[in-house]
Amino acid sequence: MKLQFIDKDHKAFLDKINWQLFLILFLMIGCFFTWSENVLITRIIKVIGRMGMLAASWYVYNRIIRYGAADNLVTHNILSFGFYLLYLLLGFASFMWSTDVGYSALQWFMTSQTLVFCFYFIKSLYLLDDYFPGHHIRLYNLLGNSAFLLILIFVIGMWVNPDVFFRLTHGGEEARLGGYLMNPNELGMLAGVGVAGLMFDIRRNHQKLWTVIKLIILFYGLYATGSRSSLIGALLIIGFHVLQSDKKQFAIAAIILMLMISPVAIFKVVLKDGDPERMEEVLTLTGRLPFWQALINEGLPKEPLLGFGFMRIDYKEYFQSAHTYPGKMTHNTFMQVLMNLGFIGLVLVFFQMVFTSIGVLKENAEKKLMLSCLLIPIIINSFTEFGVFGESNYGILFYQLIILYISFKPGKLLTPKQKIHLTKTGRILI
Repeated sequence: MKLQFIDKDHKAFLDKINWQLFLILFLMIGCFFTWSENVLITRIIKVIGRMGMLAASWYVYNRIIRYGAADNLVTHNILSFGFYLLYLLLGFASFMWSTDVGYSALQWFMTSQTLVFCFYFIKSLYLLDDYFPGHHIRLYNLLGNSAFLLILIFVIGMWVNPDVFFRLTHGGEEARLGGYLMNPNELGMLAGVGVAGLMFDIRRNHQKLWTVIKLIILFYGLYATGSRSSLIGALLIIGFHVLQSDKKQFAIAAIILMLMISPVAIFKVVLKDGDPERMEEVLTLTGRLPFWQALINEGLPKEPLLGFGFMRIDYKEYFQSAHTYPGKMTHNTFMQVLMNLGFIGLVLVFFQMVFTSIGVLKENAEKKLMLSCLLIPIIINSFTEFGVFGESNYGILFYQLIILYISFKPGKLLTPKQKIHLTKTGRILI
């Protein structure tokens, strides 16, 4: 059974939905930034902004249904989504043993809230695919343009107001793009996500010149963040596209771009001009390795099975050791899970990622490539920052989008109520 509209042009409707989805995603990502030094204003922006975008994603989802669609989607790759729900369930249960229930609950609710947002956002895309075949709305384009616009704000800001948009490190010797607004490594990861999305616009010859300009600005912003891991991730994305491409011209252009960028970028960003002291930083991951060692040797034996509570790494607010710096988070999403939910949580996360990877590999060629490229920057970031199972950040948002994008498929059956609704909106059965 198939359905089609009776002589109806959907271009205006689809263009409007495209802009709405872009604006919703852009603002949702923007709500993770610290736009004000005033704590109260920042909390208002984050809470009201994110809840507003959740409501907006629900509105767009319902608008698509009212226009002429029916939510007859069925679950797919249920183990990926199922294990993620088990992870959240264990996190909720950990309120019983967390020494700061308020903080654990806040982090849990923010993570759950983004999951509900992603649920309606992804369902909207599926309904468009199922009921408006041939439409031009693409997740990679929405992600790429949202990341580009946010990075552009920072690139402009670094010239207009460097005191706000730059963060001084190493005693003021190094300035990194991000300021107090966003951790430079997290901002670099966002640039990597933008590269992953816009590379697909290059592949499909969509506004090619304008897309190349966007990519140049993204790489410039990425360079300014000084994020080693994000730079490596962006280069891997380009290499991944080269390996998957059947177009010789695209492959040659990408290889030339990599050869031009890689030597200078690696020497400047990763090796820091060959400075011996900075090289030692690279070898210890800027002090993270000793910190992780202390966590495993001193912190983990206290609560090995169930951890200290959702997003808690010690009984106190900070983990402190005589052998390393004090820290509130682990700078590694897998270590974070191990400390806050113990070995049981780590096992759940491991299987969740395994089933997510399997689900991605089972998708069609374009979708598999897109999701794989999106996973590259957020997983690399997860080894050195908050990551996909850490404290609330937009890396979690991107990962949840990926999970839900492999969790549905079009259904073949319609309820009598859905058939009546589709008939009223101008569809006929053929």
